[in-house]
Amino acid sequence: MKNATPTRSYVGEHVYVGIDVHKKSYVVEARVGQERVKRWTTPALPEQLAQQLLKYFNGGIIHTVYEAGFSGFGLHRVLRRAGIDSRVVHAAAVEVAVHNRVKTDKRDAQKLAMQLEAGRLKAIYVPSELEEQARLLSRTRRQLVQERANLKRKIRMKAHQFGLISPEDNREMSPKFVTELLAHSPCEEFTLAIEVNWQVWQTLDEQIAKLEVRLNQQAQEDPNEAVYRSSPGFGPISSRVCSNELGNLKRFSNERKLFNYTGLTPSEHSSGEQIHRGPITKQGNRHIRGILIEVAWRAIRQDPALARFYQQVCSRAGSKRAIVAVARKLIGRVRAAFCKGELYQIEYGAPLKQIDNPPPQVASV
Repeated sequence: MKNATPTRSYVGEHVYVGIDVHKKSYVVEARVGQERVKRWTTPALPEQLAQQLLKYFNGGIIHTVYEAGFSGFGLHRVLRRAGIDSRVVHAAAVEVAVHNRVKTDKRDAQKLAMQLEAGRLKAIYVPSELEEQARLLSRTRRQLVQERANLKRKIRMKAHQFGLISPEDNREMSPKFVTELLAHSPCEEFTLAIEVNWQVWQTLDEQIAKLEVRLNQQAQEDPNEAVYRSSPGFGPISSRVCSNELGNLKRFSNERKLFNYTGLTPSEHSSGEQIHRGPITKQGNRHIRGILIEVAWRAIRQDPALARFYQQVCSRAGSKRAIVAVARKLIGRVRAAFCKGELYQIEYGAPLKQIDNPPPQVASV
């Protein structure tokens, strides 16, 4: 291994740095001219790493890469402010050798640096700090909604355990249902267990409502809200999620990039003249993919053109692939509306309306 020394000059040289990010430390490898010149471990302090890179490779053109994850984009922003080229990549986009079962931090850093130097890593979109702050509300709401759904399942399973719900009873868990279960409680312990879960459920309802008030304020201030709300299938919450996660769809230079970002691109295994397309890649923004599928199911009941398209695809590929295709077509048409500065038009192809109305309010439910 070659080590970077004070006597070596990196002026004008391209330095490719792979960073394996952990909660308490970074494992870093730097390569120049397809050779490793330095590898080290440093505390997970972005400013300190930026200073080290500038010191070790003074005068060099430094390129860094790390995988998107729990650490967010703080390191990326610090590196960019220090004048260092930085990119963040999706973990699934990093190539892994077949049958290679050895995984260490040093190897991960080396792999990132080598693939960066070879030009095989494509950066993901990094939101601005304001965009990231706006997303925090809709993502937190989603987490609380999931926790509430888990509580409902726990109450149902406890009731099943004591024979209070028949296997055929598919009623949605509701306050009325909980009251009914408590009225037939077999013991004090069951009553206490259900009441504790019920109180947490009520607390979650209150916090979700609080977030929705702020999301309503967001909608009033967001110039993108009108286009999303004019599109079939979009409601108050789905519009907020899509606007916070995707923003103005004009930022995608073509539909392919938009589909890749949303994870709605079909996987493909082709050889020669044979083309086989499989399930979606799921490498995009995981917070948006499920929402778009839900929106698509509602959209086919509101837009006859999308309904016809769904039936055509469903007849040859099945309902699951058909609804994914609808979601892809729908978000592509929403992008077209953004690009033209117009509202979405039901039955695509008819004359479109100009945006002249203020964004609608987001309801609290």
